[in-house]
Amino acid sequence: MKVAIGGPLKLAFRPWVEGMENIPAEGPAILASNHLSFSDSFFLPSVLHRKVTFIAKAEYFTTPGVKGRLTAAFFKGVGQLPVDRSGSRGAGEAAVKSGIEVLERGELFGIYPEGTRSPDGRLYRGKPGGLARVALATGAPVIPVAMIDTEKIQPPGKVVPKLMRPGIRIGKPLDFSRYEGLAHDRFVLRAVTDEVMYEIMKLSGQEYVDIYATAAKRQFAEAAKAEKEAEKAAGKAQEAAKASPGPARTEEAEKEKPAE
Repeated sequence: MKVAIGGPLKLAFRPWVEGMENIPAEGPAILASNHLSFSDSFFLPSVLHRKVTFIAKAEYFTTPGVKGRLTAAFFKGVGQLPVDRSGSRGAGEAAVKSGIEVLERGELFGIYPEGTRSPDGRLYRGKPGGLARVALATGAPVIPVAMIDTEKIQPPGKVVPKLMRPGIRIGKPLDFSRYEGLAHDRFVLRAVTDEVMYEIMKLSGQEYVDIYATAAKRQFAEAAKAEKEAEKAAGKAQEAAKASPGPARTEEAEKEKPAE
């Protein structure tokens, strides 16, 4: 896939990279990146010499039909691991387990601490369940990564990407060995996650929002729904006003009535 997709991707978009020296030549490491576009999972692996494995929802691998089989083959080829989100604790436990397995093989594990794509290009609060637990369970260094302008190349809902240069900034590895044995302390998990998000913010230059991206998406969806309903109500009011006689018309009608 690095040859079939990575080569043409680099040739067409010419992504620029800073901090490549921060990626270890061998051994396990966690790449913690902001998430602006669906294409993030392709641009980052394409510029690395080593294989990096991300996690993806299991639906990408289980959809029936020819299209489903092609999609599954594609995601397997680019190093994505399926995560079943139907369990009692959703994707969290599956993500942690998958991440640990990848790192125990001495490979690179990629994760998006925000948990989903940013709805507006800003950086949102990181979820501590996956990133911090994997880091503390394995002792692997966490390398902050900032994707630059990928949301402009392929905004949410757009299939055909726009040809322009994205950027990738790779920060220095973060060592969390000082928290060894505290993988179940929620305050430690929060501290580890916040430290990583702060480094990503410095690399990306994004505005930071201290809420989860999933909550922001709900807010945007509710606001869009309310706006649509308001426009619909206003349209109905205008139609009703046109259909009913106004005060001036009513007075004229009264004058035209014959005297009794």
